[in-house]
Amino acid sequence: MSRSAASRADRRGEPPPSPEPLPAPAVDSHTHLDIVLDGFRTDEPADDAAVDAEIAAAAAVGVPRLVQVGVDVPSSRWAAELAARHPNVLAAVAVHPNEAGAGLAADDALAEIDRLAALPRVRAVGETGLDRFRTGPEGWAAQEASFRAHIRIAKEHGVALVIHDRDAHEEILRVLDDEGAPEHTVFHCFSGDAGFAQACVERGHVLSFAGTLTFGSAGALREAAALTPVDQLLVETDSPFLTPVPYRGRPNASRLVPHTVRALAEVTGVELVRLCDALTRTAERVFGPWDRGPTA
Repeated sequence: MSRSAASRADRRGEPPPSPEPLPAPAVDSHTHLDIVLDGFRTDEPADDAAVDAEIAAAAAVGVPRLVQVGVDVPSSRWAAELAARHPNVLAAVAVHPNEAGAGLAADDALAEIDRLAALPRVRAVGETGLDRFRTGPEGWAAQEASFRAHIRIAKEHGVALVIHDRDAHEEILRVLDDEGAPEHTVFHCFSGDAGFAQACVERGHVLSFAGTLTFGSAGALREAAALTPVDQLLVETDSPFLTPVPYRGRPNASRLVPHTVRALAEVTGVELVRLCDALTRTAERVFGPWDRGPTA
């Protein structure tokens, strides 16, 4: 979600309690720790100790590894800096499609995303894509131009592409087919039905499911998850948004991933430990290893 959308987000109430830990580690493939900790409200960086506490709370329930996702140049820089200092975190960088639709994907912004994408612990370009819900027709051309530029950056640097797709399923596939998708392409917070899931799976794309999978109205989404091969599945929070049932409407966090993992196990019929192992393997295939390696 973009920062402009985040400022309108409804995150009422106290943070939910941590769930029962998973029996094997899983990965939160998409989080916004800077927004979780409200650093964006004052343009001050989130306190390192608070960030570390959030990461530790996730690890305590079996979610030791996270992907921190940027939505504009400042948050992308912050994501890259966090990944450079923290062994549990990798980064994704981008100008969000709603920001692009507002004219914020100028050449200098895209050049900075390109620079950040070359850093060793930046393992994805995203979230990028198309949004026909929050951005009106006047911004669609700019969104598509930005999306195409992000695809090229991801391919140039050999990193994954993380897609934001809202009410734009066929347009997303059209652009990906036209440009040629990167080897690893992830549909963040997958929102399509079984037919769209099948089209994505056939192209080799990875579908990442968020807390929306647990919503009572999400029958079509559960059908999509059920037909997706286990090695093309990821889970995420998109925290602080999309909090899973039974805490929908309250602030989300990476430590709540176990709710979605358990729901995914029920939907797919895959035993929980096996599913956790598969989710971790897929995350490592898509984003690479989380070990420290070089930091510059």
